[in-house]
Amino acid sequence: MPSLLSDLKSLFKFLLVYQAKKTARVALALETFKNTAVAVLMHRRGRMQKYFFHASMLGLVIIGLVSSGIFGSDAIMVKSFPGVGEPDPTIIETFDPNASGLSLKSLVDFKTSISEKPRSEIIEYEVAQGDTLSSIASKFGISQETIKWANKMDSVDTIKPGEKLKILPVSGVAHIVKSGDTLESVAKIYDTGSQGILDFPFNDVPDDFKLQIGQVLIVPDGVPPEARVTPRPKPKTFFAKGPQSTFQAPGGGNFMWPVNGQMSQYFAWYHPGIDLANRAAPAIYAADGGTVVVAGWPDNYGYGNRVVVDHGNGYQTLYAHLSNIYVSAGQSISRGQSVGQMGSTGRSTGTHLHFEIRYKGIAVNPLAILK
Repeated sequence: MPSLLSDLKSLFKFLLVYQAKKTARVALALETFKNTAVAVLMHRRGRMQKYFFHASMLGLVIIGLVSSGIFGSDAIMVKSFPGVGEPDPTIIETFDPNASGLSLKSLVDFKTSISEKPRSEIIEYEVAQGDTLSSIASKFGISQETIKWANKMDSVDTIKPGEKLKILPVSGVAHIVKSGDTLESVAKIYDTGSQGILDFPFNDVPDDFKLQIGQVLIVPDGVPPEARVTPRPKPKTFFAKGPQSTFQAPGGGNFMWPVNGQMSQYFAWYHPGIDLANRAAPAIYAADGGTVVVAGWPDNYGYGNRVVVDHGNGYQTLYAHLSNIYVSAGQSISRGQSVGQMGSTGRSTGTHLHFEIRYKGIAVNPLAILK
């Protein structure tokens, strides 16, 4: 028995000494590695730090990809989950809210021209042999005047091969914000509406509408003061009732104008509806009968108070920026019934109705239907 205890004590003593020596060796190796790494990273004032950082990030990315199952046999399993492999819902032009989920490429064409690749920035274009101002404008889907104004051209015949031209993303002008500028003052300078400047998605105007000095604003449909020879004609007024207010649309829709108002903004790829303004803030009528699917302001989106009506034939209509709502979700309504009152809730610069028509989830130009 004493011999066994003596053997156990010797064993434990050996293990403790062995573990202590091993720990010391490991610590010494780590210290040596650390000192070497520090020396390399600090060499020539940290010249090697960026390479070490990039290599570390690359290693983490590779580990993440391998462990996520994107590569290998797990990839099939991952793709089987809903939403994986589908288009990014944040960039699909679906009806917001209550989209049908159908893709933009399907179903119907109302001869509405929407840019496939919306461009946000001002680009530079080098004039090629044979180019004319007209052909360049057609190529980029903007007006000739837009190119003239952006490049301070006196004549359409002054361009020559090799010349570089500024090309705006839409017809209108570009404005560099100065001290004291507001959306309203900028719109007034260029004889247009402030709502169009706000709605252009790449202007990055905050919710409080305060502009940053030096910020470049795209002013859709704006005209510089020196180019205005005569005042623009007054916006056309559209009426909610009357013999010419309805049109039989493809698919069975029979729509009427939802309100009396002046057209303040037209349909565009960045503005999937029309704006009708009226300072009297009149009642808004349902363009056709159907079931209310949204009534209120259920999110923080710029539509503000809105009503969405499903007409049961593939069509839905949206009435946005309302000050008051007179219907509720789930309610059946008839054509011409009042659904709310015109207002300026959400991202709005003045009293108006934003009106949209969608057919099977795809935005169509209301002016192609409301004739």
